[in-house]
Amino acid sequence: ATRGVGGGVLSVTGLTKTVNEVSKLSNKIGMNCDYYMEEKVLPPSSLEGKVKETVHNAFWDHLKEQLSATPPDFSCALELLKEIKEILLSLLLPRQNRLRTEIEEALDTDLLKQEAEHGALKVLYLSKYVLNMMALLCAPVRDEAVQKLENITDPVWLLRGIFQVLGLMKMDMVNYTIQSLQPHLQEHSIQYERAKFQELLNKQPSLLNHTTKWLTQAAADLTMSPLTCPDTSDSSSLAGPSPNEATNNSEPLSPTMVLCQGFLNLLLWDPENEEFPETLLMDRTRLQELKSQLHQLTIMASVLLVASSFSGSVLFGSPQFVDKLKRITKSLLEDFHSRPEEAILTVSEQVSQEIHQSLKNMGLVALSSDNTASLMGQLQNIAKKENCVHSVIDQRIRLFLKCCLVLGVQRSLLDLPGGLTLIEAELAELGQKFVNLTHHNQQVFGPYYTEILETLISPAQALETKVESV
Repeated sequence: ATRGVGGGVLSVTGLTKTVNEVSKLSNKIGMNCDYYMEEKVLPPSSLEGKVKETVHNAFWDHLKEQLSATPPDFSCALELLKEIKEILLSLLLPRQNRLRTEIEEALDTDLLKQEAEHGALKVLYLSKYVLNMMALLCAPVRDEAVQKLENITDPVWLLRGIFQVLGLMKMDMVNYTIQSLQPHLQEHSIQYERAKFQELLNKQPSLLNHTTKWLTQAAADLTMSPLTCPDTSDSSSLAGPSPNEATNNSEPLSPTMVLCQGFLNLLLWDPENEEFPETLLMDRTRLQELKSQLHQLTIMASVLLVASSFSGSVLFGSPQFVDKLKRITKSLLEDFHSRPEEAILTVSEQVSQEIHQSLKNMGLVALSSDNTASLMGQLQNIAKKENCVHSVIDQRIRLFLKCCLVLGVQRSLLDLPGGLTLIEAELAELGQKFVNLTHHNQQVFGPYYTEILETLISPAQALETKVESV
């Protein structure tokens, strides 16, 4: 057997309501090749979580009472076995006909009902059969969970455990199916989103006004300050061109580079600015999340850079020490937006204390009171955008993201500029999310971007004739 594995402008709400839930899901899947669904886990302390737990406990207590009665009442057990049978059958692949027949016979509803009427229903025996079938059908990641159930002798607790693991197996099958259909879902998402947008555009010709303005600004920004992504080993320099050099920039504009600049500008978007590109309204929330993640990484990398200048290579030569500082910083920055000053103060205190204690533990010279005060002061200033360390790190991360759009994430990681090597894994995650989002959006709206860019870039300037649209 095979094992499973506003006036004239469309509002955010208007566009969102136009696209149904299936389209939203396929949009997510289309942007993320590693997309997978997870079962919703309710916090035990939440009201919903408490209600769910109470109901579940009441059901299993009722089952225990029925099986313990004299004579036993098998009504609930029959319903459970019927549902288990349906779940097992849903886990089978189309070609697994032999197993399908076996399960149908072993858990035949009419036969089980007759056995229950005669008080001869062997719940524990049937549960063991189900376990054997689960061991055969589950993905390797569930082997341990199934094996643990084999040691349970209480039929009620065994059935409860079976349902829990079967729920995980069902989610595994859903994700396996999603991965198998991912190319088809991606193509569906692209075609569906484009068709729905075209329907809206036919009714509302001004629908691309904000998108046009967005790309126009991107072209202007690129002309005045062309932050390039070098395809050479010398990628550590971040010095932008002087004003005169920028004004006299002779590099021809490329539609793709203008679009890349436009996507980068969205990570700086003023929340008060309602002229958000119409073609990116469905992605606005994701872009806001990426913007938040970028800011967090900027603070984290800045903290690590300043901290390393006070603790030397000995401490920062230890991956465990660096990871600990990253965990501390990330945890304390969760409340940064609501309490920035308090959050960064706590970060500075915790990081300084960690460095001081680690130096002492290693028998090295601990930080003096003056050095500690200086370290804390510099760390607290990191939160200010005008801070030189913050500014440089922010610029470097944005350049990295631009390189990701042009060269790809893996190539962009080969030669990270100073200050970013300690957050390489986090940068890779951010870069991949950004690339996935922009690539999917470009595939959907590429034809519209091409038409707009043709009016912004003269044929003599353009290096490409259209925005790539697969």
